[in-house]
Amino acid sequence: MSDAVAPPVIDLNADLGEGFGRWQLTDDEALLSVVTSANVACGFHAGDPATMRRVCDLAAARGVVIGAQVSYRDLAGFGRRAMDVPPEELADEIAYQIGALEVFARAAGARVGYVKPHGALYNRCVHDAEQADAVVAGIRTAGGGLPVLGLTGSRLHEAAGRAGLPVVGEAFADRAYTAAGTLVPRREPGSVVHDPDEVVRRALGMSRDRAVTSLDGWRVEITARSLCLHGDTPGAAGLARRVRSALTAAGVRVRSFV
Repeated sequence: MSDAVAPPVIDLNADLGEGFGRWQLTDDEALLSVVTSANVACGFHAGDPATMRRVCDLAAARGVVIGAQVSYRDLAGFGRRAMDVPPEELADEIAYQIGALEVFARAAGARVGYVKPHGALYNRCVHDAEQADAVVAGIRTAGGGLPVLGLTGSRLHEAAGRAGLPVVGEAFADRAYTAAGTLVPRREPGSVVHDPDEVVRRALGMSRDRAVTSLDGWRVEITARSLCLHGDTPGAAGLARRVRSALTAAGVRVRSFV
């Protein structure tokens, strides 16, 4: 029997389709040549029908798994403003967004493979059990047993687990962490890592060593099957290529979790 240790495996995901009408934020085509999972905006923080269809067509052609990136209804604030939405209303809005994306995914010959909240909803569901339960209720209405991509140990993962949905842990190489393992809020200094070399180092550490150093210097254990590369970062596609090349060179297998 061989004692060889299997190489680590990681998925690379990015937020795509973050445009509306003539406005386009993400370089979808370039990023889809790198990532293995695409978090497609479903119209509530960004994304319109034409954008959703285009990204689904591109993703399906490249064999990239399509995920629904659901959000609070907040086009003006890009889904990053705190909102209080009644749970029943939020559940319906989550189901609505997944259903809209599923139409275009099927038209492209694919399916929606997972769900990931965006922005303020993502952060809210780390701690808020009621909002997390509403998101899971919406997923069950629209997609049955779709996997849920989110922060390990979050209320969202707890709710998904109780509902029998698969959970997938996620890490962020370009975001700062607290000692508790949560993301430093964007409004705080140092919350986003801008140095490309540091982003690559953190990606390698998260994938191989399962750890990252928090903003205040503590070692934080990371349990993640997917690594997020933010599509709205300047030069995002080039940075994504650097991260993937570094992972491959280090013996990390890059493969979707779906």
